[in-house]
Amino acid sequence: MTESNPAPAAQRRNRAALLVVLVMFFGGMLVAGALRFSGWRPDGMKNKGEMLQPYADLRAYAPTLADGRKYAWQDSPRTWRIVAMPRDCDGARREACTRLLGDLDKVWRLMGRNADRVHVLWAGAPPVDVSTLREVHLVRADGRLREVLVRNGRDTADGDPVWLVDPNGFVVLRYAAGSDPGDLRSDLARLLRIN
Repeated sequence: MTESNPAPAAQRRNRAALLVVLVMFFGGMLVAGALRFSGWRPDGMKNKGEMLQPYADLRAYAPTLADGRKYAWQDSPRTWRIVAMPRDCDGARREACTRLLGDLDKVWRLMGRNADRVHVLWAGAPPVDVSTLREVHLVRADGRLREVLVRNGRDTADGDPVWLVDPNGFVVLRYAAGSDPGDLRSDLARLLRIN
């Protein structure tokens, strides 16, 4: 008995199907690699705040709370900190400071069940009574904290930025003055899910 060979048309169809599968597989990998190495990222994966490179290190620094106690980074190992160091909240900028404090309170409240893993550190005099805001920790503003937060000649003359500090004490993100509090909330929500 002789084996019958498939018809030449069937062979061409099989080869064409194999080539289509190979092109789809390797083509997808090539496109993904090109996008990865070009720096493109989906909008949902991008930080809204400015990523600090290299990270500022606050691990050795222990802020002093307004009542004189030390605020230790390591007491709450899974706690993220939002640090605000506004200037002149008693004077002409009182309204801007009040708005900033309200925005930070709103961000904290929107964290929902993860709100206990977020502290707001307010360095300096608050514009309003903060006794009702349990998430706000008043810390004394000093030169060392300002030196670590404001680096590379980037002064805060244009307003009062906000910084995000990771649970280990590294300052990882900076939000320019007047930025949308929703940007901070979305970055923080994503980081809380990861960590």
